[in-house]
Amino acid sequence: MIRVLIADDQVLVRAGVRMLLQANSDMEVVGEADDGAEAVRLAERHLPDVILMDLRMPRVDGLEAIKRVLAARPSTRIVVLTTFAEDANVYAALRAGAVGFLVKDDEPERMIDAIRRAHAGEQLLAPSVLRRVVERFLDAEESSAGAPRGLTEREIDVLALVGTGLSNAEIAEELHVGVTTVKTHIAAAMDKLGLRNRIQAAVVAHRSGLVDASFRPVRQPRGGAPGSPAG
Repeated sequence: MIRVLIADDQVLVRAGVRMLLQANSDMEVVGEADDGAEAVRLAERHLPDVILMDLRMPRVDGLEAIKRVLAARPSTRIVVLTTFAEDANVYAALRAGAVGFLVKDDEPERMIDAIRRAHAGEQLLAPSVLRRVVERFLDAEESSAGAPRGLTEREIDVLALVGTGLSNAEIAEELHVGVTTVKTHIAAAMDKLGLRNRIQAAVVAHRSGLVDASFRPVRQPRGGAPGSPAG
C-alpha cells in the first residue's frame, strides 16, 4: 500500500485528488494539508511514502515544506504539483530534493503513474524535460573534470545512463543486467555522493563529464553478458 499525503491550499483540488487516489486499491490517502506547515506536521505524524506538494501555499510555502520534510525524513518521495510547467520554483524544488513534478491539468492517469513510479524510486521527468532541468542547473554550476570519486566502474556506467534520461528498465537492457541490479547500483552511487534523487544524479553525471551536450554517455558502458540472470 502506498501512503500518500496531499498538500494543496485549494479544497477542490485536494478533494479531487483524494477521490482519484481512493479509486486505486494500492493507494491510501493518509492526510491532507492546506499549507506547508501543516504538511510538515502531517508528514511527521503519518510518515507517508509519497507527498503531492503544491508550491504556492500560504504561511509556509511548498518549497520550504520540502526542505523541512526531507531534513527529517530523506526517504520521503515528494512530487511537486504546479499550475505552470515553467514555474521557476519547480527547479528550486527539484534542487531541494523533490523527485519530479506534475502540472495540475495533466491527465489523471499520469498522476497515478507518477505516484507509483515515485514510490518505486523512478524518475518523473520525460527526457525532454530532464534536458531543460539539467541545463538550467548547469548554468549555475561549474563543470568538474572526471568521474565522481569513490564509485565503482559499474556505478559510473549506471550514473552516466541516468544522466541520459533512461529509465531503470532501459538501463538494465543497455547493460544486460536485471532491473534490481540497476536499482542497487543507483542507490549505492547516490548514497556515496550524498544525492537525494535521480535528477540530482543526472546533474552530477553531466557536471562530471560522463554525459555530453547531446545527452549521450562519453564512454561506452560495459554491458554484462546477454542473458545474465535478472538481479
